[in-house]
Amino acid sequence: MTVTTTLRLAALAGLAPECRPAVPPGAVRPGILHLGLGAFHRAHQAVYTETAVAAAGGDWGIVGVAPRSRAIVDKLRAQDRLYSVLTVGDGPDHARAVGILSGLGHAAGDPYGVLAAIADPGIRIVSLTVTEKAYRLGPDGRLLVDDELRAQLTGAAPPTSVPALLARGIMARGTPLTVLCCDNLQGNGPRIRGMVEQALEVAGASLPAGVAFPATMVDRIVPATSADHLRRAAAALGAQDSVPVVAEPFHQWVIEDRFPGGRPDWAAAGAIMTTDVEPWETLKLRALNSVHSACAYLGALAGREMISDALQLPGMGGLLRRFLAEDIAPSMTPPAGVTVLGYGETVLERFANRELGHRTHQVAMDGSQKLPYRLLGTIADRRRAGAVPVWAALVLAGWMRFARGVADDGSALPLDDPLAARIRDVVTQQPDTPAGLVDALLGLDEVFPAALASDGELRAELIRWVGELERYGAAATIAAAGR
Repeated sequence: MTVTTTLRLAALAGLAPECRPAVPPGAVRPGILHLGLGAFHRAHQAVYTETAVAAAGGDWGIVGVAPRSRAIVDKLRAQDRLYSVLTVGDGPDHARAVGILSGLGHAAGDPYGVLAAIADPGIRIVSLTVTEKAYRLGPDGRLLVDDELRAQLTGAAPPTSVPALLARGIMARGTPLTVLCCDNLQGNGPRIRGMVEQALEVAGASLPAGVAFPATMVDRIVPATSADHLRRAAAALGAQDSVPVVAEPFHQWVIEDRFPGGRPDWAAAGAIMTTDVEPWETLKLRALNSVHSACAYLGALAGREMISDALQLPGMGGLLRRFLAEDIAPSMTPPAGVTVLGYGETVLERFANRELGHRTHQVAMDGSQKLPYRLLGTIADRRRAGAVPVWAALVLAGWMRFARGVADDGSALPLDDPLAARIRDVVTQQPDTPAGLVDALLGLDEVFPAALASDGELRAELIRWVGELERYGAAATIAAAGR
């Protein structure tokens, strides 16, 4: 059946009840300004907030601000600020319209309008999903201040950047405010506080009392929306939506509960309110992100295109469960009420969802930047405990073989990494042997701390696994390891 109705306010009455917004559009005044109108925010924080308002009330409508491109703003305005979330998995598609957006803004086109909204006392939370680059932080965590940013901070230029909008918006306020970073940065609350303090210093001001920067941990896989998704969203919703977002069924939000100006009852929507986000961050990095990397590197070597395909390799499930049970679980204390193995089973179920479209080469990108957080912490903790992390070493050996650039069938593997040139250089300077490859890459002090680089037992285990991968191939090595 062809769907001809366009998603707008006038179309809502014609949608099935389960497809209508949980909160009537326009029924709540704005209380949150969110920088970043991308798919993740619209599938995650906006859904949590609408569900919370439906359950517990409160004026917590969201003013959604696009930092750069105005295309999403124009499309949402044409649909009365409505969009839908298409949930995809093993069961039937489900789509629901979301109506929590109570306003729209465009930072590049109307920075002073956005600044005025941040300064509005009715706005009590400024949240962000803008990616790490937008915060303009250097490797040392310090704000990178150039002439352009200095002009924005001192009022000589319009405040179009995230640091300038936050700093000048805070300077214009006299009421409590929470700045809530929802980007995947470790310790995101303290990091953004430091950025704002540095920006205010350049502007000749200091951070006033009553401004909080809680840490958060967010998790929901949100694939890119394809033409097929547009069709399926229309069929499931009963209306044509030009800007649907696609998401897996799973979602999680862990929030440090510090909100001087109040907050929605996100706990009523399933969010975890806590005094300490760090155990949740560690759990995600070690039991989700490192498993993702394991699937990516070993799967790519075995010629598997998708993460879901890699999981189907004989022995992969067994290998990953041993990795979780014998290396990851002993390396950390999970949050209360959670087990590493139980969480890991959820991860494996999620990654098996082919609808997510995660490609091994895509997940394998930037390994030199990701592995220190995802994998090396587990290895270092197990070595300090006197154990040899056998399965973590296999995953690391998989990255080393991947970095050489050739899959088991002889096809080229792309090394998309900030250190790609340096990696290629050090690899070519060592003998083309397992020991040569391991020694070359352990010598990257940008990646490996000295304690690991000089660890003879770890080196021997890595050489053993690289040799196994070269001799038998990834598929056979996985099959043997996962028995």
